[in-house]
Amino acid sequence: MGGNGKKIIITIDGYSSCGKSTLAKQLAKQLGYLFIDSGAMYRAITFYFLQNRVDWNDEDAVAAALQNIKLSFIFNEATGKADIYLNEENVEPYIRDLIVAEKVSEVAAIGAVREFAVAQQQEMGIQKGIVMDGRDIGTVVFPAAELKIFMTADPDVRVQRRFKELYEKDQHITIEEVRKNLELRDYIDTNREISPLKKADDAIVLDNSQLTLEEQFELVMQWVKDATN
Repeated sequence: MGGNGKKIIITIDGYSSCGKSTLAKQLAKQLGYLFIDSGAMYRAITFYFLQNRVDWNDEDAVAAALQNIKLSFIFNEATGKADIYLNEENVEPYIRDLIVAEKVSEVAAIGAVREFAVAQQQEMGIQKGIVMDGRDIGTVVFPAAELKIFMTADPDVRVQRRFKELYEKDQHITIEEVRKNLELRDYIDTNREISPLKKADDAIVLDNSQLTLEEQFELVMQWVKDATN
């Protein structure tokens, strides 16, 4: 572990398909921290709403549905990362498809949904020693985090990354569909009333358009070292 070994909270916010989760997992593994994928939490809630035909424009329906949702992260020895469980079922294989991706920003913009998820996230961070990525982690969930990173990349680079990821699962996907999905998510994420995506004043900007994963990791580990000294 970097620095003097004190445990900190590391927040990674930013746009879709900038590699937030990849970086967060790398850091957690290197530092012996817990990685919490906040996006997976919103995806799991969206998956539940879709499966149970919950009308998320109906406040009462949303409130009732949230009472039936229990989320947890359980470490998966095979993959070396924590999988998200929805009501004690591993839903990791189901929450990454385009159907969920198309709706997750809408669901995540609902006040009651964000309150529900943020309360759980803050509880997970009490002991520190965590890396969490999302849209409002450094601004809303952990505003006092010791290291805040805001990730961005050129839109064309992000589209290519996302297309490659989705194409492996669905060869019928088009790059135009991916571009429209990312543009829509960016618009919703940055314009929603509650906890919009924005850089925290004290966050360090990481533009990884031209960085390799190795270069990025080396740079961020130096930031961790600085933050723990």
